[in-house]
This record gives sequence, C-alpha cells and structure tokens, in this order.
Amino acid sequence: QVQLVESGGGLVQAGGSLRLSCAASGRTFSNYVMGWFRQAPGKDREFVATTITWSGGTTYYADSVQGRFTISRDNAKNTVALQMNSLKPEDTAVYYCAADRSLSQLRLGVCAYWGQGTQVTVSS
Repeated sequence: QVQLVESGGGLVQAGGSLRLSCAASGRTFSNYVMGWFRQAPGKDREFVATTITWSGGTTYYADSVQGRFTISRDNAKNTVALQMNSLKPEDTAVYYCAADRSLSQLRLGVCAYWGQGTQVTVSS
C-alpha cells in the first residue's frame, strides 16, 4: 500500500503562484511513477504532470500547463511537489496526487494509488 496526502491548495488571484506537495508513505517511493491530476467542476479528471525517477528524472506535462507548472520529487523525503506559476482561472480544480509503477498507466489516469485531493481556486 502507498498512502498519499496532498497539501498546499488554496485561493489565489490570476497570475499568482501556489505550491502543492504530496507526502507518500508505505512502499518504496522511488519505485513509483508519481503524477498530478486535476478535476474541475463538471469535467473529467485530467492529467497535469508526471515525474519518473529511474529515467533521470524525466518529466511530462499537459500542454495546458507546460511552461507554467513544474513537478519535482524528493525520494529521500518521499515527497512530490507541483509548483504552479502564472495561474489562470481555468486552473481552478481539485488537484490529486497519484502513484503507479507504470508510466503509461499513470498517464491514462489508471493509477494504483490516489490522494484525497486539494482544492485550488484561481480568481480573475
């Protein structure tokens, strides 16, 4: 089992920044692909970003956040963070941390483990 707990959400004005953090416990953190997803009201959950340890820290981003968001992980502390800059009202959503052993599965949103989510609200 892997337990994931997100923190760092909140209310911010458009153009502002927030940093989300996800603390993982349980199995060997470095063995898992870690990612962030989000779900806005009335919409499906969507992929935001992912990071892989064993490929030199490779990261992937959704086109909508490329250049504004940065994902990072600290395997020593079992944490993964999402730095969000230049936030837009359309970034408003519940953000979820996720973990899976498979990159392809994670990017499809078929993840073995999910956090409970943290709300991010961007006002215009």
